[in-house]
Amino acid sequence: MKKIVLVLLCVLLAVTVSGCAKTAAVKNTVEGNLKTYYEMTDGTWMCDGRSYQYRLEINGRMPNAAVDSSFVYLSNIREITFDQAYKAAGISSNSEDYFPPEKAVLTEMN
Repeated sequence: MKKIVLVLLCVLLAVTVSGCAKTAAVKNTVEGNLKTYYEMTDGTWMCDGRSYQYRLEINGRMPNAAVDSSFVYLSNIREITFDQAYKAAGISSNSEDYFPPEKAVLTEMN
């Protein structure tokens, strides 16, 4: 009797654990002009095997520029200023202005 109860508990535990381990699926694929990235069914974004909480479209005008610029970042940072965005896009010679890949990645630039 103990063996039957133990087996039933193990089966129940296995079914419960596998049911909780749901992974997000790709909802939409976006071909950015710098990187391809994915919108996931759980609301996150994916690029280069990393998951990001936010997709930020950042618009503005760089100093002495004739037209506005637009940057799309996938980010785990809630807000990125335009100044941070354009410097991290390759304008700055200071390595501290760039985002580490676990914090943000530039996917589109216009």
